[in-house]
Amino acid sequence: MELLIKQRVFSWTDTYDGYDEYDEPKYFVRAEMFRLTHQIHIYDRNRNEIGMIKQRFFTLMPTFDIEINGQPFGSIEKKFTFFKPKYNLDYNGWHCDGDFAGWNYNVYEACSVVAKISKEIFSWGDTYVINYKNPKDELPVLMLAIAIDAANCSQNNN
Repeated sequence: MELLIKQRVFSWTDTYDGYDEYDEPKYFVRAEMFRLTHQIHIYDRNRNEIGMIKQRFFTLMPTFDIEINGQPFGSIEKKFTFFKPKYNLDYNGWHCDGDFAGWNYNVYEACSVVAKISKEIFSWGDTYVINYKNPKDELPVLMLAIAIDAANCSQNNN
């Protein structure tokens, strides 16, 4: 299964559209404007809020709390590393690491790959392809991909 997340280039805030494998609109993602930390809202195709990602204030490395349907679901913290991006996840029993360039990520549960998140290099705006196996993992993987992008942006802006 696959999701495609495309950034809207001409938008005042970070805004993304999510499409399913049939190129049908499925999700809408928007960051709040004029905040000291990231706060990102995820909506379904009918514009019902289904999730939120909030950056913690006063942390050494970018750290985000994730809520799905108003309930705490987990957190992600970017680790300090020199080569491959890594994250501390308290999130669905998963762990995650990226390649040297930070464009491709694998999400694992124990030793099994749950999802692969890839950033398309030659695209207008940030575009991510998310491949996952289990339909129940779709929203958690989407939220994780958005949080990883926010963590990378936060660290690059510091």
